[in-house]
Amino acid sequence: MATTQNTIDFLLDQLSSLGSASAKKMFGEYCLYLSGKPVGLVCDDQLYLKPTEAGKGKLAKVVEGSPYPGAKPHLLITPDQWEDAAWLCDLVRATDRELPLPKPKVRKTKK
Repeated sequence: MATTQNTIDFLLDQLSSLGSASAKKMFGEYCLYLSGKPVGLVCDDQLYLKPTEAGKGKLAKVVEGSPYPGAKPHLLITPDQWEDAAWLCDLVRATDRELPLPKPKVRKTKK
């Protein structure tokens, strides 16, 4: 079951106070970005944040799951947890702060 556009719209609306949250469709699912940095995935209408100590510290109970078969475990944030926009923004911001910047893409030059 693929993630619906309604799910992405709701999630981005909840994160709108961050000002720089976005999602990009990838392989039928979505990658969630904050200021251009990937912080998680949205697969099957579930939010999977990259695991960080700061993120785990914001959760009452840490639940991990894999967004797709073979993926490393991520923090599973269920849709009922998305209702508190302030808490969700705080969680995503804390996760973002602990993650490194993505490596710049190296362009291959033609010979």
